[in-house]
Amino acid sequence: MTARGRGFRPLLQVTTATASAVTADVGIIEVEEEKVYQGIFLKFFNMSDNDEVVNPSPIKKNKTGKIIDEQRRITIINLYKANLPNNSDMPLYKMAKMIADATGVGKSTVGNIIKEYKESKTITIPKTKRAKKSFLDTFDDFDKNAVRGHVHKIWFARQIPTVDKIFQAVSSDDSLPSISRTNLFRLLKSLNFRYTKRSRNNALTEKNEIVEWRRRYIRDIERYREEGRHIYYQDETWVNAGECTSKTWVDTTIKLHHDAFQKELTTGSVNPSGKGKRLIVLDIGSEDGFVPDALLCFESKKNSSDYHDEMNGDTFREWMEGILPRLRPNSVIVMDNASYHSVKIDKAPSSDTHKADIIKWLTDKGVVIDRPMVIPELLLMVKRIKSQHQRYVIDELAKSYNHTVLRLPPYHCELNPIELAWSSVKNHVRMNNTTYKLPDVKELLIQGVNRVDSTMWTNFIRHTKTEEKKFYEIDPIIDEVLSAEMSNLQLTITGDTTSDSESDSD
Repeated sequence: MTARGRGFRPLLQVTTATASAVTADVGIIEVEEEKVYQGIFLKFFNMSDNDEVVNPSPIKKNKTGKIIDEQRRITIINLYKANLPNNSDMPLYKMAKMIADATGVGKSTVGNIIKEYKESKTITIPKTKRAKKSFLDTFDDFDKNAVRGHVHKIWFARQIPTVDKIFQAVSSDDSLPSISRTNLFRLLKSLNFRYTKRSRNNALTEKNEIVEWRRRYIRDIERYREEGRHIYYQDETWVNAGECTSKTWVDTTIKLHHDAFQKELTTGSVNPSGKGKRLIVLDIGSEDGFVPDALLCFESKKNSSDYHDEMNGDTFREWMEGILPRLRPNSVIVMDNASYHSVKIDKAPSSDTHKADIIKWLTDKGVVIDRPMVIPELLLMVKRIKSQHQRYVIDELAKSYNHTVLRLPPYHCELNPIELAWSSVKNHVRMNNTTYKLPDVKELLIQGVNRVDSTMWTNFIRHTKTEEKKFYEIDPIIDEVLSAEMSNLQLTITGDTTSDSESDSD
């Protein structure tokens, strides 16, 4: 009988001559392993010892990085089960090697699949889709703030910012990741800039609601400072196990490990294999420093580019419940607008809400509906009053302890001094991370937090006040520049005119 398995190659031709050749070349141990191979193959194809394999085709190996699908995982486990009764004492690494050679899958991958099956008694189905990284993932909060700063520098120079001008400024900034002009336009839109036509010039401006929110925030925090209220700043961040410095000193004379060993030298620092696992970190601080024992740190469970996906409203509320009693009386807590910070009480109706529920929500708020209305009319009434009845779980929790929550405008983390504290903490981790193991990184993180004392916090807050002043001063300059552009647009008309539309088209 002849066996020609597609995608499956026997590990030896089952003949006496082959066994003798193996014995002569590699010894008795290899012969024993070949016997096991022979047993697996014969049992798999239902062959006898007298059958020969004719012209076996080369085994097709799995491509590096390719996901092992469900069917191949089942095949690996079936081979493991078939071989286990007669080789129960065989070490796992040997069995993994045999099955790896038989299937074309990597030895470590086979070993991991078998270990996982032995622990859970199930075969895990892998995710066939991998998260595709966007260009936005290469820009962290500091990079986005730097881009916003370049736009505002153009305004400070009393010029009209265009995409070309901003692209030139961003491209010449070596501290920022490279980005195409098209993706820069998309990045600016994600930062709530808009490209509007003012008179006959196109200008890149921020949305009106963002400008209003920022100016209101700056006025509020200034008022709280004048009232003498203590201000705390809260935020979350992440730290990867593979955090390390981007550059290091390297001895270029050492080319090989052998040379380093003979000269009693090293080949330099060991590089991490990747970003590794990730820690999610929460904390809160003020000019007194980080609040003692307020640090919350846990391992990320999701393979997501956005660390905010790891948090939820319940986890954050429980953490806040432990923090609020330890803050100074009548304090202010600055935080951003993450979804878990903004869980609403009595959420306003939307277009997905049933009509009866919309009417009930409005009547509960004292709105009198004295005539039949359709859903669009009802939702318009909701839009008019929902800001008056918008309440958040965290805000109400803070009020119960006589504290006030002050929310930052979107995409303005440069107004939160804890971002500078995080930068210092992460730098400590990068400079001292040599093992790239999560427990060691967590210890370095705690050390970094403890290093950021009240003096550093005071400097961070002073820098943030400077940024607040810049932001508050830029808006009148934008108005002035745009008004000047409009006043310069003077059109003198002589003779007959037919229509306004024709004049506009000139």
